[in-house]
Amino acid sequence: MLILIRILIFTSIITFHNLLYAETNVVFLDMNKIYNESIAGKFIFSELEKINKKNISNFKKNEEKLKKEEQEIFSQKNILSKEEYDKKVLFFKEKVEKYKNERNKSIEELKDKRIKAINELSNSVNKILAEYSNEREISFVVPKKNIIIGKSELDITNDIMIILDKNIKKININ
Repeated sequence: MLILIRILIFTSIITFHNLLYAETNVVFLDMNKIYNESIAGKFIFSELEKINKKNISNFKKNEEKLKKEEQEIFSQKNILSKEEYDKKVLFFKEKVEKYKNERNKSIEELKDKRIKAINELSNSVNKILAEYSNEREISFVVPKKNIIIGKSELDITNDIMIILDKNIKKININ
């Protein structure tokens, strides 16, 4: 019985000792840098900016037309009968409401495109990270935003960005 206890204690010590000295590779990654500086990330944001500028231009044109129409209706207030004036005002309010709805719809579409494109880029980065981690036997990849201080050798952002830039040049926005 004493021999059995000694064997158990000995194996427990050896197992515990190996667990203490097991090597765990932890690295960190700056996703913001990848979004802002990779070729695909720059492409996404430049395309979204083009769409946004086009939308803003269209919004301004429509707003100018609506302002002119409003002034025209207001200038006819004394000329038109009350019923006719009220009809024009009501019709104009419907136009304004339609414009607001279209504007909100285009803003939401742009947000959806942004989210979809960033998710697609993130999925591509995750695939690259999985391969990279397997090749280098990395146990954990932690986001840089959660790191207070760390060795610069543990930052794999540039390595991942190089691989990403080789494989993915642009992400479909639509």
